[in-house]
Amino acid sequence: MASILRGAAFITGAGSGIGQYTAYAFARYGVRQLALCDIRPESLEQTRSELKKRHPEVEVLSIQMDASKEDSINSAVDQTVRKFSRLDIAVNNAGIGHQDMTHELSLETWRKVMSVNLDGVFLCQRAQIRQMLKQGPLDPLPRGNRGVIVNVASMLGLVASSPVTPAVAYTSSKHGVMGLTKTDAVMYAPKGIRINAMCPGYVGTPLLKDTVASGGMSSEVAKVPQGRLGEMEEIADSITFLASPMSSFMAGHGLAVDGGYTCQ
Repeated sequence: MASILRGAAFITGAGSGIGQYTAYAFARYGVRQLALCDIRPESLEQTRSELKKRHPEVEVLSIQMDASKEDSINSAVDQTVRKFSRLDIAVNNAGIGHQDMTHELSLETWRKVMSVNLDGVFLCQRAQIRQMLKQGPLDPLPRGNRGVIVNVASMLGLVASSPVTPAVAYTSSKHGVMGLTKTDAVMYAPKGIRINAMCPGYVGTPLLKDTVASGGMSSEVAKVPQGRLGEMEEIADSITFLASPMSSFMAGHGLAVDGGYTCQ
């Protein structure tokens, strides 16, 4: 497998799902220093163990981190830099969901979703930018950079949620992630920091596969032009593209990987 990634990488929500598969993809495509962050230590250990089994040469730092807490986030970035001396690639993936319409949504749920999905991305990105501004590029400009950030938003950061799956707080938070991504991409591109967002569609997590198999959400999957759920490996590979020099002239973009759903 070609090595298209270099440097030290940092992934939140790495204990499962997209974050876990992104860790595997990063190791497969060349990363040799990898910080894995998640609030669940048992899930982190599962990812770390599998990663070391597949890629024993990769140096892994496991960090228990609460993506809604400023001190926890700052500590995770500090630990990464102390261990690896720099931070070259950051993937802000941690997030939570819900299904509620506005008239049924409590303020507590709204704030909880926002605290992880939007506040957490802002706090991670702020800490990462502060570090990246202190370091020089690994590779020569213009294709080199001082650091790359990929925020995991959602296709619901680009369009409204469906009445079948109402999620006003989640959708609002992901639109916020897109606003944060675009604004900081413009602000920090001249300083050699590249920021983009990944916007996955319906992805075949175990929970969603079970839901579809039982008849739930079948009408939503039927709307996907490719006629299927995405695979987590497909999302991870797309995040790898955004983190790599192959996307070196992309900044502030929300890359929809959704089987064509948002084209309709």
